[in-house]
Amino acid sequence: MPSMLAQWLPEHFPPLLALALILCSAFTSMITAALGAGGGVMMLAIMALSMPTAAIIPVHGLVQLGSNANRALMTWRHINLRVIAWFLPGVLIGAWLASRLLVNLPLASIQLSIALFILLLCWGPTIPKVATGRAGTLLASTVTSFLSLFVGATGPLVAAFIKQQQQSKRLQTVATFAAAMTLQHAPKAFAFGAAGFVFHDWLPLVACMIAAGAVGTWAGLRVLVRLGDRNFSLLFNLVLTLLAVRLAWQAIGNWTA
Repeated sequence: MPSMLAQWLPEHFPPLLALALILCSAFTSMITAALGAGGGVMMLAIMALSMPTAAIIPVHGLVQLGSNANRALMTWRHINLRVIAWFLPGVLIGAWLASRLLVNLPLASIQLSIALFILLLCWGPTIPKVATGRAGTLLASTVTSFLSLFVGATGPLVAAFIKQQQQSKRLQTVATFAAAMTLQHAPKAFAFGAAGFVFHDWLPLVACMIAAGAVGTWAGLRVLVRLGDRNFSLLFNLVLTLLAVRLAWQAIGNWTA
């Protein structure tokens, strides 16, 4: 299989490394489907150790777009369409604002703020229903979609918000989060394409990673079905807490750099 991959890969990219990334895509997609979050950040860390710097974020964005779309399709019956109906306009508004306001945001401050919000949503008091209603969803979508094009770390925050909104019901949480992140990742492909990134060289690898991710998602959903809502809520909070701690650590590193 490595020799077959070689002809479809960017020049000088090792086939064995590509095969390892495909297998990792299956594993990390299984983690996300089973626990609700975490696989995307794990995949990003793996890519950061093995891929050219300029390709990491664009390729990761495409793979995550495919992975979330697969998960949304497999769980479409459980998607809260009312939430998505108010999330979509926020994605469009946030992406438009980000394209118009090319500003240098204080990365460390944003990272730390996101980490604290995640911890608050996971372990703090239940937020008022008005904050998770239509206006709250639109605002959350707009803000996170805007920030995602600058800091790329808003997925766990969206996950924590939707988990509270869906009252920790595991299937609704995973399905609605997948649909929301599919919408939020889509503008990134256009943004990086407009910025001149050559997606064509990486499309065969991306397609293989998305296909492997679909297999991992199917396996992860089998695990999710067997989890009770209470166990899922605890595991989901623990995963998001680890991601928040990682984000806070990155913020401290950026401050001291």
